[in-house]
Amino acid sequence: MTRALLLVDVQNDFTEGGALGVVGGAEVARRISGLLASEGDAYDVIVASRDWHDADSHNGGHFATDEPPNFTSTWPVHCVAGTTGAEYHPDLALGSVDVHVFKGQGKPSYSAFEGSTDDGLPLREVLASNEVTNIDIAGIATDYCVRASALDAIAAGLKVRILTGFVAGVAPGTSNAALNELSDAGAELS
Repeated sequence: MTRALLLVDVQNDFTEGGALGVVGGAEVARRISGLLASEGDAYDVIVASRDWHDADSHNGGHFATDEPPNFTSTWPVHCVAGTTGAEYHPDLALGSVDVHVFKGQGKPSYSAFEGSTDDGLPLREVLASNEVTNIDIAGIATDYCVRASALDAIAAGLKVRILTGFVAGVAPGTSNAALNELSDAGAELS
């Protein structure tokens, strides 16, 4: 059994004060850093994903440009490549991260499995090359990118555990629904 940790989108724009700030996002960054300090060695590979959207486009309709965002499929401009908003939250300790995955890049992306490394290697291949069978998932937002990443991990045949003390969601109702959906799909909630 090879075990991975996936840190989903712990970025400035998804924490308090960001373009799509989630309440509790900064605390998630701090908690994950504590987890990495105390248990990081338990993981064979640690991956961090980031939204990394193009500055000069609406990113396949992901950014609301002509009408107000509906906060379901269209969003305010966020996590534009190279901006402060796209950077990892400063309280997230990155020293243990082995692989960085970028998603978006001109199109809507929620799952880290839609992203790739700087070398163009998709996350699925990163995990396969490391013979990952089990994956723990933490990050932001429970009801969107954490949910989508976990569902794709399950679909890829991985044993998935959501670290519920290390996630933050947009809203309590949709976050609880996402966790219930993930549990029903076979993820362990821990």
